[in-house]
Amino acid sequence: MRKPVLIICGVLVLAAAAFLLFGRSGTPGDTSPEAGFARDMAAHHAQAVDMAFTIRDKGPAKEISSLAFDIINTQANQRGMFLGWLQQWGLSQATDQRPMAWMSGHGHNAAAVPGLQGGLMPGMASTQELTQLKQAQGQQAEVLFLQLMIRHHEGGVQMAEGLRQLSTRSEVVGMAQKIIDGQTGEIKLMTDLLAKRGAQPLPSILKPQ
Repeated sequence: MRKPVLIICGVLVLAAAAFLLFGRSGTPGDTSPEAGFARDMAAHHAQAVDMAFTIRDKGPAKEISSLAFDIINTQANQRGMFLGWLQQWGLSQATDQRPMAWMSGHGHNAAAVPGLQGGLMPGMASTQELTQLKQAQGQQAEVLFLQLMIRHHEGGVQMAEGLRQLSTRSEVVGMAQKIIDGQTGEIKLMTDLLAKRGAQPLPSILKPQ
């Protein structure tokens, strides 16, 4: 009788794990990569939108203003989709899990993710850096914005690439690919804009320097 009991216990454990990961009716569960990605990327995008508003309100050069406008619209819309998914999946927007915890236990070590420092997700600007951006003026503000946003985009690309390795859910994987394509293109654009101002990006978090 012991073996059937062990089998039943094993099935119950697997069922409980499946519920946490996938939720009801095959939707992602609270600890799933999809839910973690949606929550973290929503917060990540919120900071990008905030930085874009900061530089836009300083009356920068036309190409910087256009870039900021595109970032505000694209990332605000995508953030709305992330939060909408969580609502559709019956999950809360807040979590007690640390940033990038969704990569742990899936062949990744969240604590070792490049760029994850001081509890911040990859590419996120620190409070001090955000203050510097708000205080900067003229070309100095443009250069700092481009440097911070390039690093921010690198973090977004890194998170999206991580999700692609962990999920087979089409709408989430499709959004991750859009982020990779769109932000990679903007990284090139911003690098060119920095060069025109005699400046270079901050050290990349995507590869050793």
